[in-house]
Amino acid sequence: MRNIGERLAGIVRGGDVLLLSGPLGAGKTTLAQGFGAGLGIGEPIVSPTFTIARELDGVFPGGRHAHMIHVDAYRLGGSDYAPGQDGIDRLLDELESLGLDEELEDPGENTVVLMEWGEQMAAALAPERLEIHIDRPAQLVQNTDEPTSEGTRIVTLVPVGSDWAQRAATLAGK
Repeated sequence: MRNIGERLAGIVRGGDVLLLSGPLGAGKTTLAQGFGAGLGIGEPIVSPTFTIARELDGVFPGGRHAHMIHVDAYRLGGSDYAPGQDGIDRLLDELESLGLDEELEDPGENTVVLMEWGEQMAAALAPERLEIHIDRPAQLVQNTDEPTSEGTRIVTLVPVGSDWAQRAATLAGK
């Protein structure tokens, strides 16, 4: 997962939005760690579940400054809806209250957004994005009922927008 993250960091540009989805323990944060390493971020990359978002600085390939916003939307979208409000509106309201709505809707030329659990708001936030779906067949630690972090992952890239298909295709050759 780290290797995939590093390779993805090699094709991103400022303004990109990447959405990670998959079950708990699929490797979303591990992929984010590789992505951060690929951008030369020296700080530890941990799941921002309780902080919702972390902002980190690194370098894009070619040497230009990179500002990464690592968002975990797992806790967003509670059940307290205003009358007539749908789920997407609720999520956008929460992002606005956190000050993330504008960064996510229109990331700056040096900003890349990596969002875990963001699939429920993908279309509302980013008409151009790379969706990264991680799946793993359920495996248990031998002789227990506990899930293991070991095992095969299936990673599917879904490019949405103008040139994501071409950029994502370059990963197959690496």
